[in-house]
Amino acid sequence: MPAKEPENDGRIDRFDRAILQALGEDGRMTVTDLAERVGLSKTPAQVRLRRLIADGYIRGFRAIIDPAKLGMDHVAFTEVKLSDTREAALGEFNAAVRRIPEVEECHMIASSFDYLLKVRTSDIRRYRIVLGEKISSLPHVASTSTFVAMETVRDVYS
Repeated sequence: MPAKEPENDGRIDRFDRAILQALGEDGRMTVTDLAERVGLSKTPAQVRLRRLIADGYIRGFRAIIDPAKLGMDHVAFTEVKLSDTREAALGEFNAAVRRIPEVEECHMIASSFDYLLKVRTSDIRRYRIVLGEKISSLPHVASTSTFVAMETVRDVYS
């Protein structure tokens, strides 16, 4: 009789970490290939995979699109300083920035500015429009500063 899976106490072990590593590299691999790669049989690998999904370790699966192929290879990082950093103002800013499709990432920063945005557009002219018409008009924006990426050396999706 096969060994019963241990009860999950909220922690992950080396097999779970190996599953996450493997799927991070190739999210399309079959459960059979995954099981072989991490040293488990198919059923325990499948049970662990379902648990990792249910517990939120794996948030989803998606295609990684090459932005350069779509002519969207201009990347700028924008520092944003707010005029008001009370909770309500932060909430308003957060909700509004999520509605700007050109903003790929938005991070609240502990620094002399409040947020760092990663903005992807087709070129500097399009970025200027996004900055002037969308980012600068977000709630409570006092000032912005831009840094244009000249080359991407490492990207988690490359």
